Amino acid sequence: MVEEDPRRRIPGTDTVLAHPQVREAAHRLSRPVLQRIVHQAQSRARSGSISPEQVLPEVLAQLEGLRPSSLRPVINATGVVVHTNLGRAPLSPAARQAIVEAAGYVDVEMDLHTGRRSQRGAAAHHALLEACGPAEDALIVNNGAAALALAAAALVGAGSVIISRGELVEIGAGFRLPELIKSTGAELVEVGTTNRTHLQDYASAVEALPQGERACILKVHPSNYRIAGFTSAVPTAELAELAQRHGLPLVVDAGSGVLEPEPVLPEEPDLSGVLSDGADLAIASGDKLLGGPQAGLLLGSTETIAQLKRHPLARAMRTDKLTLAALEATLTAGPAPVTTSLHADPEDLLTRARRIAEAVGADVVAHDGRVGGGGGAEVPLPGWAVQLPESAAEPLRSHLPPVVTRTSDSWCLLDLRCVPESEDETVLEAVRSVLQDLQATPSGSTPLGEDV
Repeated sequence: MVEEDPRRRIPGTDTVLAHPQVREAAHRLSRPVLQRIVHQAQSRARSGSISPEQVLPEVLAQLEGLRPSSLRPVINATGVVVHTNLGRAPLSPAARQAIVEAAGYVDVEMDLHTGRRSQRGAAAHHALLEACGPAEDALIVNNGAAALALAAAALVGAGSVIISRGELVEIGAGFRLPELIKSTGAELVEVGTTNRTHLQDYASAVEALPQGERACILKVHPSNYRIAGFTSAVPTAELAELAQRHGLPLVVDAGSGVLEPEPVLPEEPDLSGVLSDGADLAIASGDKLLGGPQAGLLLGSTETIAQLKRHPLARAMRTDKLTLAALEATLTAGPAPVTTSLHADPEDLLTRARRIAEAVGADVVAHDGRVGGGGGAEVPLPGWAVQLPESAAEPLRSHLPPVVTRTSDSWCLLDLRCVPESEDETVLEAVRSVLQDLQATPSGSTPLGEDV
């Protein structure tokens, strides 16, 4: 008697898809996704990795908790406020609600009173101008790099961008500002040296421009590094006077999006101050210290912004309705989470850290947080951290929800600066669970020590 081939018992795709639990999952997952999961289980059964009877249980196990988006909310316990790897600025509750409401049909380009087409994102535009008094007009594009590229393309074209050598920055992932500017067709005119640039350096470059050539002076705040010691840079006000005398626009890339002077970061340029000092155009990112969504903010004179709006790239770089909604809410609602984290009281952080440390028998150590995101380079934010074994870092990241910490000197440091106090209990439960698992194995036997 010939033995039956076990592969003949593998359930068909339609049979698995008709199962009640799989049909229920079809309300949140597309049919191609469901089919892929079924086919993977069937393939494992054909190869003998699982039995035919295990196909359906494996499919159901794969579907459990599977979400349409692979992005997972995490708890930022690193002490880094604007953490690029974790999506930079977390949005405020008001901004999150605004995104939900804007996800459907909204009046992004319609005047509901007249029923006619209106200016796109007028409310976000108005909110930005209200928040930055010296700005005559504003334009919102999809990120900071786009803002700078649009400025170079619209104001200079194939002309010259005059910039200090000390401001030719490179940011994350190998992104270099000089390459971005050159991609617009503009020519870079470098002045000064890496550590010292004087007003006369700019003046000489301006005077050497061919007659009638389009050009601008660009000042970039090197927000992700510091040059200390024997240094010299030209203030915005002095550059503005030079630019005005020669009829050139002055563009200042302020970077982090601080609207007004920030006492915690005295060296961080604010947009209001930059414009008051005479810049024709100030550029910043929306998802850094402003605490909003990813966006490129351009604020300046009516004439300059009008020139940018007329350029064809302005359409290619425009923001979507979700960004406009979140930006408006960020500007009009209460303090954003970034602001709250930046100004966290060290004594409050110590009290919260001690509560978690005492519950699990760990130490509390002094720990300086950081601004992150290319802002406030090397500025310490005094605080505290719960000191855990380094081996706790990976399982904390694998926990649900994931808790992302910082490792230093063979320790896992859990800093609550960016953790809402309402999530302290969730963090404590995660730490307790992870430490119990570690202590149940020989590799997790590291002593925790005493509280300070």
